[in-house]
Amino acid sequence: MAKRVLVVEDNDLNRKLFCDLLTAHGFAVEGLADGREVMERARQFVPGLIIMDIQLPHISGLELIEAIKADRDLRLIPIMAVTAYAGKGDEDRIRDAGAEGYVSKPVSIGPFMAAVNALV
Repeated sequence: MAKRVLVVEDNDLNRKLFCDLLTAHGFAVEGLADGREVMERARQFVPGLIIMDIQLPHISGLELIEAIKADRDLRLIPIMAVTAYAGKGDEDRIRDAGAEGYVSKPVSIGPFMAAVNALV
């Protein structure tokens, strides 16, 4: 059975790129544009990895990471943040929220897939 990845990315092109790339590498993928759906969808889809954009409308990726890590049923799912936030201290803040991985945008395919494979 293919490993499941939930991709949370509001940018349509980035979400499609991540989903297509992961699908091509044999993953079962579901993409979400709206962070407000993450908790419910993670419970239904039961991913082995969540790829999380940090700058989302309505709710920040940081808040979502913290909520997932505080949830008894979801907290063991690894999270890889993919974000344009690449300033000093941003990676530390993201990891402190609970993300196990961090990739800055724009992504390169090789490092992106290496980070995914390290977490699943």
